[in-house]
Amino acid sequence: MPDWIEKLPHAARDYIRGRRLDEVECIIADIAGVARGKAMPASKFAKQPQFYLPNSIFLQTITGEWADNPVGAFTEPDMVLVPDLSTATAAPWTADYTLQIIHEARDQQGVLIPYSPRNVLKRVLGLYEAKGWRPVVAPEMEFFLVARNIDPNQPIIPPMGRTGRRAMAKQAYSMSAVDEYGKVIDDIYDFAEIQGFEIDGILQEGGAGQVEINLNHGAPVALADEIFYFKRLIREAALRHDCFGTFMAKPIEGEPGSAMHLHHSVVDAKTGKNIFSNPDGSETEAFLHFVAGMQTYLPAVIALLAPYVNSYRRYVPDFAAPINLEWGRDNRTTGLRIPISEPEARRIENRLAGMDCNPYLGIAASLVCGYLGLVEKKMPRPECTGDAYMGDDELPTNLGDALDIFAESAAIREALGPEFCSVYESVKRNEYKEFLQVISPWEREHLLLNV
Repeated sequence: MPDWIEKLPHAARDYIRGRRLDEVECIIADIAGVARGKAMPASKFAKQPQFYLPNSIFLQTITGEWADNPVGAFTEPDMVLVPDLSTATAAPWTADYTLQIIHEARDQQGVLIPYSPRNVLKRVLGLYEAKGWRPVVAPEMEFFLVARNIDPNQPIIPPMGRTGRRAMAKQAYSMSAVDEYGKVIDDIYDFAEIQGFEIDGILQEGGAGQVEINLNHGAPVALADEIFYFKRLIREAALRHDCFGTFMAKPIEGEPGSAMHLHHSVVDAKTGKNIFSNPDGSETEAFLHFVAGMQTYLPAVIALLAPYVNSYRRYVPDFAAPINLEWGRDNRTTGLRIPISEPEARRIENRLAGMDCNPYLGIAASLVCGYLGLVEKKMPRPECTGDAYMGDDELPTNLGDALDIFAESAAIREALGPEFCSVYESVKRNEYKEFLQVISPWEREHLLLNV
């Protein structure tokens, strides 16, 4: 067995044991979280310790256009991409035996590319490490299974279930609703097992065809890698059964949106103890500092947690989406919820992030807010014990406003890295400008003959 194969995770080795590995997909997440890279024969990958891609992939918008380069001339120098063999996993939907491997982006001097999303998350973890802390995260992924939509001018509709009827909304936690598209769920489970991913649970959410998958808690980069892989896995499972898996924040009019709830705790790197709990089980000041940091800085990172114009359609009252920065114990109306837990598992759930965000950037943005609260020793507002939906809106309501707040926060820009922030803002302002040139059906229907 070649040396590099011996370094792969168990699940990847099990997948190719006794088989001929045909291909390796060398991939990296761009600003949107889209997998970019190269596929090559396994025999070539074994002989090639690195490969090259232009750094301009981080300037590409979701529409395929190119944003202005704010950090230098647009000469498209090559990055050096080095495989992280610990991320190797199967691509079980392919016709041949294929592995996917996430690569680390460095410049030609070996320095980490500061605007690679995975490197941004590593930068934030470095801030925690310097203080002797280690953050732990547990993500919840919401998404919709929808009927194939091959004409963007047509509305998205729920998929056809096994009963021959379209999936219905308002069936949260219904096992029968999940059974309607059980074959897709079966394939998701099968693919995840082959890829070595452990699912903590799958449930029906409130929207028609809306599903939630919970992942076990763990290290932030590893879990961001899993979400990155899961998005492709789910799309491939859906396609096998004549439907689409979508992570749009709000794909269906009148239905709730899809969030990526993030549970956060922080442990002492030396002792492994949760710094949010005292020895007697009570809450520490660090716990309150973390909450306060999120209340203070989340508005400045909404542009990362809600990265598209569609994202803000999720932030509407009465659709089970938080539109506030209140915090509360076991209160799902607050943007920051403290779930019921034992002291060693005390954590804070950030309910603001959309499932459309780049998982590396969403986790980095959420963690950096808590970090700033810890180091600045801020204290939160009083706990909300009532219905937080009734409070005042505190979040930007569109991408343009969110980008303005992001651009003005010196603390956030320094923590995430000025070069990354400049690149991200350039890409997102380009996308927003493109969107503003599109005339919607609502405008044609109500303005064409009435104004």
